[in-house]
Amino acid sequence: MLLAFHVGQDLARVLAGDDDAQATQPAALLAQAQPAPTPAAAPAPAQTAAVDTPFVVKSVLKIDGPIRFGQFYWDESQGEPGPVVITVDLTARVLSVFRNGHEIGATAILKGYGDKPTPLGVFPITQKDATHVSNLYDAPMPYMLRLTNDGVSIHGSKVEKGYATNGCVGVPNEFAKRLFKVASLGDKVIITDGKRLGVGGSINPGG
Repeated sequence: MLLAFHVGQDLARVLAGDDDAQATQPAALLAQAQPAPTPAAAPAPAQTAAVDTPFVVKSVLKIDGPIRFGQFYWDESQGEPGPVVITVDLTARVLSVFRNGHEIGATAILKGYGDKPTPLGVFPITQKDATHVSNLYDAPMPYMLRLTNDGVSIHGSKVEKGYATNGCVGVPNEFAKRLFKVASLGDKVIITDGKRLGVGGSINPGG
């Protein structure tokens, strides 16, 4: 099965420290012997920003045909210990979960439409709440994984044809429960618009 991605920038940005900083010598004292000059301070060591390891697709679940609303697949047998990356293809309405590059879960999703679309981009998981209730809509959002400060998240939903979200990514409740268990704060969620990337392809989620 080919997976959908929106290819972002893939060049890691490196931030260098200021190597031109120099210590200032004190001025000579008038009518007195000059003291020994103060040694110049050593330049601050260059600092390098952390670079995200490119996400490489190593294997995908064997799924015949499109995933229907309410349907999901979960198989951790090929999953190796390693970082979890979640991809969301809004065009195909599919979310996939990868652990160390191996797909361990896939499901059909609900997404936002109209004036509340689901945003594209790369988002870290910033909050987990298994029993979250939306303070905007007074609606349950079980197994919530927060992606943005304005409330966009992945959470359990009634994933059926004809339903939509207010910008969130809705997944079946049982799938949400399994995803909640394997996901950690800081894990990357890549939301794309349908550009495809096959097994062996890579993308830098920090780009």
